[in-house]
Parts: sequence; structure tokens; C-alpha cells
Amino acid sequence: MASADLREELLCSICLCVFKDPVTLRCGHNFCRVCIDQHLNTQDGSGGYSCPECREEFQERPALMRNINLHNIAERFLVTQPNHEEITGIFCSYCVDSPVPAVKSCLHCEASLCDKHLKVHNKSPEHVLSDPSTSLENRKCSVHKEPLKYYCTVDETCICVSCSLAGEHRGHRVEMLEEASEKKKKYMRNIFQRLIIERGETEEKVQGLQEHCTRAQKKASKEAERVTALFIDIRRRLEHFWRRGS
Repeated sequence: MASADLREELLCSICLCVFKDPVTLRCGHNFCRVCIDQHLNTQDGSGGYSCPECREEFQERPALMRNINLHNIAERFLVTQPNHEEITGIFCSYCVDSPVPAVKSCLHCEASLCDKHLKVHNKSPEHVLSDPSTSLENRKCSVHKEPLKYYCTVDETCICVSCSLAGEHRGHRVEMLEEASEKKKKYMRNIFQRLIIERGETEEKVQGLQEHCTRAQKKASKEAERVTALFIDIRRRLEHFWRRGS
């Protein structure tokens, strides 16, 4: 239930998918950068812009502020989902008539492909396929401009084949990126599950402390009543004693 509730909070209201590169409008609502850009493009020349969530109007095209915290939360949530690749909000680059969900992205072509275009796509080694992504340039080595296919376990970073053979990572232990990714996902899922268990245990402790506090307050209240009654009795006795003495 907690995971489902969190997913609802992480959905872009335009594409209804988990946020990809989320940005924030001045009104406070968040959207995928690509989604809100496309929405604002449709309003160019109309004399104004508006938020698709709350309809707040802007005279000029609103600035898009990247929401880094939301981006990190969405990324961490996705790696805990075994089937998060099924719905990406990324569409085929070659389906120009209507948006068709992409199933793979080609790092060499820097394009995303649907099932239909994937079948006819070039299968030569340089055409490296990956899960659908909106930032394909980040999947290439900044030095050698080759696809990042390996993971250096020593420096804990993604590298290309040239990095592993002749670069600064030469001689380091490396793994295929897919294998390293699965290990990281499993590690994150284990941490997520452990945090859920720890949160449950913490909630039980908090509930126990609240119950203990409630009992202590009731006991203190009864004790205060007893002491008040005792003082009233003592005062009554003293007043009676003084009246008899006078």
C-alpha cells in the first residue's frame, strides 16, 4: 500500500508515468521536462501560458526549475520496482504521426524505438541498445564518445571499452553494465525492504511510547487528584482546629 501511494505521488499528470527529469512551475506543480515543454509549445502564440494542473496563467513562458530532490526520489523508487521498464513515458523517435511507447533506445543512433522499428533496426555491434532513456548522451563516454557498456568495480563508475583497455581503468575489475545494474537494483531493493521493516518497528515503538505516555498521564492525573483531596482535607482539619481553639 505504501509503495502504491508513493507511486501516485510520483506520477506526472500529463503522461501519467513516474517523473522523468522533473521540473517545477512557479505555481509549485511538477511535470516531466519533456511533457511540460510540449504542453507549453502548444500555447506559443496564444498570448499566454497556463499550468495544466491548476490552470494558473502566466503572461510569459514560465521558467522551468529542475526539481533535484524529486528526481532523486523518483530514481530510487524506480530501481525498487521489478517491472519499472514497462511504462517509461518515452516514445519512439520514428513514429511521427502518433506517439508510440518506446521499448528500447539505441546509443549509437541516439534514438528510441518501438517494437515495429526495433525489428528493422541495424543489429551491428556499434548499435548498442538500452532501456528507453531521454538522456542518451549521458550513456556515452565523455572522453571516447563510445557507449558505456561496462562498470568499473574499483572506481564505481560506468566506462566504455576504450576506458577498460587503454584508459585510466586499465587492469581494474569490470562487469557488464547490465549485470552491475541488476546487482545495484537488488541491493537497493534490499535496503528499501529493510527500511520498510525498520519503519514498522519504529512505528510500533512510537505507539508503545504513546500508550505508555497516556498511562503515565492518567496515573499522574489520579495522583494529582489524590494529593489535592489530601490538601483539602488537611486544610479543613486545620480550620476546624483553629475554630475550636478560638
